Amino acid sequence: MDPIKEAFNKIKEDILLLKNEINNLNKRLNEVQTTPTHNQPISTQQTNKPTDYQTTPTHNQPIQPLYIQNIPISTGNQGVPTNKPTHTQTNQHTHNTPNLDFKQVNNILDSLDTIKKEIRFKFKRLTPQEMLIFGTLYTLENQNNIEITYKIIALELKLSESSIRDYINKLIKKGIPIEKSRKNNKTIILKISQDLKNITNLSTIQSLRAL
Repeated sequence: MDPIKEAFNKIKEDILLLKNEINNLNKRLNEVQTTPTHNQPISTQQTNKPTDYQTTPTHNQPIQPLYIQNIPISTGNQGVPTNKPTHTQTNQHTHNTPNLDFKQVNNILDSLDTIKKEIRFKFKRLTPQEMLIFGTLYTLENQNNIEITYKIIALELKLSESSIRDYINKLIKKGIPIEKSRKNNKTIILKISQDLKNITNLSTIQSLRAL
């Protein structure tokens, strides 16, 4: 298998694993957020044992006004003062937040570094003229919503179609992912592999080649 394709497949697997890990983290965080807090028994005491609050003058007011009065203090705790419940909620989220798998993240970064090295190695081998042909194909394909042929590149660079055909064949032999397809059993359509475009762009390739 082509090393760049193998490296790309490896990073796709790593990214998929990381996405699954993030999804699991989100599920666990949602479970933490939806778990009933310990503030609920306070609400039960207010409704089930009203006589307990009649022993002191400060709680002689109806229950409903007390709830409304405390809304600006803490909307999330049903009007309960925020000195204790606020800290309780903060601690819950802090202690129940799982840590990311940094080893897995590091493996993905290593895979990215390997791909960069492979791309640099492949494009460093190209001659200036071969790089010009590749860059022209890449640019035309991105800028124009048309199918790129030998003729289109030849007109762009003012070269013969046979010269463009030779350069394209040399690029493919050097491992540059250029795809050729035949339209109407006659015209050859040229295209940069989407796998390459998914992991890098022309400016990055040019920068890596210049190192």
